[in-house]
Amino acid sequence: MNQNPQQAIDFGAFVRDAQGRYQTARPVADDDVIELARQILDARVRKVDVMDSPGVASVYVMAKLAGHKSEVFSVLWLDNRHRVIAFEEMFNGTIDGCSVHPREVVRRALELNAAACMLAHNHPSGVAEPSMADVQITRKLKESLALIDVRVIDHLIVGGAEVTSMAERGQV
Repeated sequence: MNQNPQQAIDFGAFVRDAQGRYQTARPVADDDVIELARQILDARVRKVDVMDSPGVASVYVMAKLAGHKSEVFSVLWLDNRHRVIAFEEMFNGTIDGCSVHPREVVRRALELNAAACMLAHNHPSGVAEPSMADVQITRKLKESLALIDVRVIDHLIVGGAEVTSMAERGQV
């Protein structure tokens, strides 16, 4: 969505047809609609009392990370009651990998005074299966963050329309 407040985009009225599809009064770019949906999701996540299950987090991270053409490694930072502090895209990579620096993740956890986090990244290939590199970086981040008493609750991998929870697989 256009970030310049001087040039706000007018979506006009939304109309829902008999098949349940939404249409606007005037043509709107797909990217603008996607950005609006992300903003709505951000607002909804802030209202959630706790973010401690893969189900709630999966919908959120899918909306945030799906569609990226390169790997993006993100962290959903949580307080001691697992309420959202922030969602940050921390590292950007290529179509098949992303360098993640544990030192930077630990530094950011301290800056935000986070008590827990959920790691998340996308696989542009569309396959949500964790790689060996995913398992290794999860282990390394979990160990690094444990030194400062920050719990890693999950590592979610977005691939196409699917999200895999490494915690549900016992890999966190």
